[in-house]
Amino acid sequence: MRPLRYSINITLDGCCDHRVGMIPDDESHRYWAASLERADALLFGRVTYEMMEAAWRQPTTGTWPDWMADWMVPFARTIDKAKKYVVSGTLDRVDWNAELVQGDLGKAVAQLKREPGRGLFVGGVTLPLALADLGLIDEYEFVVQPVVAGHGPTLFAGLSERLELKLVERQEFRSGAVALRYQPSRASS
Repeated sequence: MRPLRYSINITLDGCCDHRVGMIPDDESHRYWAASLERADALLFGRVTYEMMEAAWRQPTTGTWPDWMADWMVPFARTIDKAKKYVVSGTLDRVDWNAELVQGDLGKAVAQLKREPGRGLFVGGVTLPLALADLGLIDEYEFVVQPVVAGHGPTLFAGLSERLELKLVERQEFRSGAVALRYQPSRASS
C-alpha cells in the first residue's frame, strides 16, 4: 500500500495563496523536486492541475520558457514527466501524463493507495480538505515561508473534525523557510 502525502507552501499566518506564499530559490526547488520523486504519481484537483500544467508543462518546442531560471528546470522536468491523476467533475479529458478520477472520491483514492509503489503526492487546497475529512492522508508536509500575507485562503477551512498530528521531520532552508512533516497521531485515527 502506498502512502498519500499532502504537501504545500504556507505563510507564517497560514495563507496558502501560491502568488504570495513562496520565496522561490534553488534550494526550495531542489527540495520540491525530491519530494515529487518520492511519489509514483501526483493527485490534483482541477484548479491545481490547470495551474501546474500552465506553469510547468514543457512546451512542444522542447525549450523551457525564458522566465524559467536554470535552477528551476530540474523541478520542471520532474513534475512534467510525473504520472498525474486529476479529480474533476467538470473536465471531460486531461492529458499531460494524466488520467481523470471520477465517481466516489473515497473509493477511488483508496484504490490508488492500494496499488504498489512509493506513494502518491497531493497538492492544492480543496481536494486535500476532502481527503483529510475522509482520513486518507498519511503524511502532511508544510513548507512554512517567512512571509506574513495578511489574507487567505488558509488550509483546512471547514475541516469537519480536529486533526492531531505528530512531527516526524523538520528541515530549515537558507531563506528562513522551514519544512515540517507530520503524520496523523493515533489519537486522531
